[in-house]
Amino acid sequence: MAVFFIDVILPRPLQQTFTYQVSESEYHFVQNGMRVAVPFGKNSNTIHTALIIGKHQKPPERYVAKEIHQILEDKPIVTENQIALWQWISNYYLCPIGDIFRAAMPSAFILESETLIRKKTTATLDELSLNDNEYLVLEALDQQANLVIKDISKLLSKKNVLPIVKKLIDKGYIETQEAIYAKYKPKLIKYVLLNPIYEKENALNELLNQLSRAEKQRELILSFFSLKAKNKTVRAKALIKAAGSNTAVLKALVNKEILQIDYQQEDRVLFNGGHQALPVLNEAQEAALKKVKHSFESKTTCLLHGVTSSGKTAIYTQLIQEQLDQDKQVLFLVPEIALTTQLIARLKRYFGNKIVVYHSKYSSNERVEVWKNVLQKNKTAQLIIGARSSIFLPFQDLGLIIVDEEHEVSYKQFDPSPRYHARDTAIVLAQKHQAKILLGSATPAIETYYNAQQGKYGLVTLDKRFGEVKMPQIQVIDLKEKYFKKQMKGHYSDTLLEQMEQALSKGEQVILFQNRRGYAPVLSCHTCGESPECPNCDVTLTYHKHHNQLRCHYCGYAMAVPLVCPACSSKDITSKGFGTEQVESEIQALFPDYKVGRMDFDTTKGKYGYQKIINSFQSQEIAILVGTQMLSKGLDFSNVSLVGVLNADNLLHFPDFRAHEHSFQLLTQVAGRSGRSKKQGQVHIQTFNPKHKTLQQVITNDYMACYTTELQERKQFLYPPFYRLIRISIKHRDFDRTQEASAWFAQALRQTFGAQVLGPETPAIGRIRNLYIRTILLKIPPKQSLTKSKAALLKIQRHFEAIAQYRAVRLLIDVDAY
Repeated sequence: MAVFFIDVILPRPLQQTFTYQVSESEYHFVQNGMRVAVPFGKNSNTIHTALIIGKHQKPPERYVAKEIHQILEDKPIVTENQIALWQWISNYYLCPIGDIFRAAMPSAFILESETLIRKKTTATLDELSLNDNEYLVLEALDQQANLVIKDISKLLSKKNVLPIVKKLIDKGYIETQEAIYAKYKPKLIKYVLLNPIYEKENALNELLNQLSRAEKQRELILSFFSLKAKNKTVRAKALIKAAGSNTAVLKALVNKEILQIDYQQEDRVLFNGGHQALPVLNEAQEAALKKVKHSFESKTTCLLHGVTSSGKTAIYTQLIQEQLDQDKQVLFLVPEIALTTQLIARLKRYFGNKIVVYHSKYSSNERVEVWKNVLQKNKTAQLIIGARSSIFLPFQDLGLIIVDEEHEVSYKQFDPSPRYHARDTAIVLAQKHQAKILLGSATPAIETYYNAQQGKYGLVTLDKRFGEVKMPQIQVIDLKEKYFKKQMKGHYSDTLLEQMEQALSKGEQVILFQNRRGYAPVLSCHTCGESPECPNCDVTLTYHKHHNQLRCHYCGYAMAVPLVCPACSSKDITSKGFGTEQVESEIQALFPDYKVGRMDFDTTKGKYGYQKIINSFQSQEIAILVGTQMLSKGLDFSNVSLVGVLNADNLLHFPDFRAHEHSFQLLTQVAGRSGRSKKQGQVHIQTFNPKHKTLQQVITNDYMACYTTELQERKQFLYPPFYRLIRISIKHRDFDRTQEASAWFAQALRQTFGAQVLGPETPAIGRIRNLYIRTILLKIPPKQSLTKSKAALLKIQRHFEAIAQYRAVRLLIDVDAY
């Protein structure tokens, strides 16, 4: 007798797939990409969501295959191309495919198993054997057939109710059963309809006469006809508002069968617009567009290197329109959610209801709707704008991918797993769909520009700003000299303050950049020098004045600001350094007549946090905007004439081989926010090291000098793009165990890779969330097989995990760790 099996992925940190048995009819019905509910683990009552990636008739060798619980849909919700992409990510980045499954799918698709508790019908109840809490639980089960643990916790106002549940199970009064729930709830809009019997003119007159004594009901009916004349459909909410009425009046009319209620499903994410003609390209943009198209004839990938405000977005719109005309889908990747606000406003003028947006600030239900629209290739989801997670969407006919600001570090996922790079993954995604990919940046990543120079990618350059606007004039302010001459007012030089006063007096706006959030990075005792540290991480706590708190930016630990020093009881506690919160407070005091806004992680936590700040600044309600690196990511403000960088040295002296590259990119991008209309912008960079080569390159906007210098150093010290990097992080709660495990792993690596292994070393922050960290860096030469190197690394990992004393040690692998 034939037996049938399916292979599935589970949303757990597991590399392997699992085999389950299905009936013959199920075998012929299911397809790859469908979800099934399966029992997993020792407790077969625990149900998990799994994704089918194969079916066959070969039983597993090491275990007896269990039967599936149920099939969760009648059509695949994941495409074959997606599964292939996940497998590539798993193989290339050495991460469990289960982690990719969980990261890729909206959480509403990962169904959760909850313990259902119900009363046993066969049990004989002895009330004297029950305490008060047990009695309350059983009483609740008399009124409701099933309860879950959180219901009982709420009922008893207790966090830990498991002992109570266990006692009731032991006494034989209750039993448990696992149930699986779908989290997604469609958005239903309530519409009002008129009963068809009242649609005739005579019937309408009779109806109004009938309601002559019910004045509120009569007014609501008249409002209904008024709205109906303007729109084909009438929403219940709009009707109640127009009539100045309430739901009780509407309900009364429904009960009288005069009105009827109809519920219609509606997408949560809809954009209107799309009536404007595409922007007219100037001569330079037209030439660049032709070169991009020519490049696409022979290459999949093209780099568009255009200076800030050169009009790259206008070129993007032309390419997008061509794809939409062919009924293709387009993915527009942006590094930060902050960028989507302005970008959507700009693109919806041209493409309107063809746009969907996908990022982490969207709710689970909104993400499900975007997923389904993309999967079904709906007209409302032809242009997808999203952050890095949008590469996981189920594209059906992808024609073009645009990666805007391709140099941004935000495209790299560091924690948690999967640790992938969205730009590089997008290139593979484009290849799987036979699509084209355009990388755009004013300051391309060294690796990207190197690939373009080597002929792997096409290269198109735009070296002038749109509308003949001049590049901003950049001035470096020597803080040593200013402090010596006593020309500083707090953290601000007299030059910067004078320029701010001039710009503001002309009605222009100012951006101040400080790449550190909070009020001050350190709170220190003036008497003994003690600084409060995080109990979970090896960092000092950052002072947040607004909440009067000290916070850890790594684990989230927070404490109230101490009134006296915990070490010596001195009251002389002062702050050192400064963050965006302090800058905002001080600038508001210096310029009391102007509104100051702040844009950092703390002020943009809400779903619409970015949008509110950007809209306020764009409408010129805010005159001075203080912010972190969020400000550098492609934002376009026409009235900004001055940008101030308050401390460039934090960027230049960061312990990373890409510090100078990142500094050049960040400072150039921040400077590019200035003077984007007709007037030439001004940029003032405060530093203690004005002659630094990177700052000189920023002043002259000399990307090629930065690229050439960096490339020489990378070649000399064996870094990308010449060598590939794999970082291995080893973590454990015990310091000695971490040291011992990292030493073992490094020694094992050296036996295979020799001098290519660096470390183990303690990173700049050696403990995070009570886990001690040691890192090992593996450098892979250009002629050495990356595939074989990874295979050797995985073999060493398996040996490591087989050692009993290291089983509790966490080992994390990050491929292309830069």
